[in-house]
Amino acid sequence: MAILQIIEPEVKDLGGFIARRSLPYPQRQMVGPFIFFDHLGPSVLRANKGIDVRPHPHINLATLTYLFDGAIMHRDSLGVVQEIQPGAVNWMTAGKGIVHSERSPDFDRANEVTIHGIQTWIALPVEYEEIDPWFVHYTAETLPSWSENGAVIKLIAGEASGYTSPVKVFSPILYLDVVLSANANFTVPTGYAERAVYSVTEGLSINNEPLEPYRLAILEPDYEVKVSASTEARCIVIGGEPLGQRYKWWNFVSSRPERIEQAKADWRDHRFANVPNETEFIPLPEVVTEANPL
Repeated sequence: MAILQIIEPEVKDLGGFIARRSLPYPQRQMVGPFIFFDHLGPSVLRANKGIDVRPHPHINLATLTYLFDGAIMHRDSLGVVQEIQPGAVNWMTAGKGIVHSERSPDFDRANEVTIHGIQTWIALPVEYEEIDPWFVHYTAETLPSWSENGAVIKLIAGEASGYTSPVKVFSPILYLDVVLSANANFTVPTGYAERAVYSVTEGLSINNEPLEPYRLAILEPDYEVKVSASTEARCIVIGGEPLGQRYKWWNFVSSRPERIEQAKADWRDHRFANVPNETEFIPLPEVVTEANPL
């Protein structure tokens, strides 16, 4: 079988827009270094409304934001202010600790807009968990893309089919955005211990087995997998090498549970750096449940 497991995401309301969370999952914490996978939208934000994710902390991981539609304004405790547009990449390495907010840009807030994209967290190898935090924006034009059998493939991060993304990563990683025309197909790259395909739309099949929309299909290692489309369709491919046990609590990820306890105390006692010109923040939850925002 090409598919080891199908994950049906949990649907969350993040304050006016929908997120479908596939990772972490009770029976599957990670795919390669990917420890968090959210499909945002597609949601229509009414005029004078918008995204307002208040400042919150991260440690020992990297975040990657990639949009299909809409825009998000990133601000962080390093003083970075960066709007992300569709097809570009915002990569934030939390390392020993960073705080950031995500909000709708002023122009989008004044108009009715659609927000649609993918947000992932990527665990860092142990030797990089406590590096200094940093942020890099990569424009859409800098990411490699190519065509294969009617599919247009963009390499968001990592290496595939002889291409290398400019996005700096810390361990072997595979991250593709694949847009297929009707009757198109492409072969998922091998060479990674763990791989998965997420169906952004309907109309997809894996080795001729239909894949419902909004599903994360965990693939058999080293198995030749062909994704095909009966109509115009889109999927995301992720993968990489496993990094070992990771602990996750709220926005904190680490190989060491005691490090998460330290981060909880640091956030509670206001020892993280502030985001310039931001006065709001998300308080430390008393108890983390699925209802707590991330």
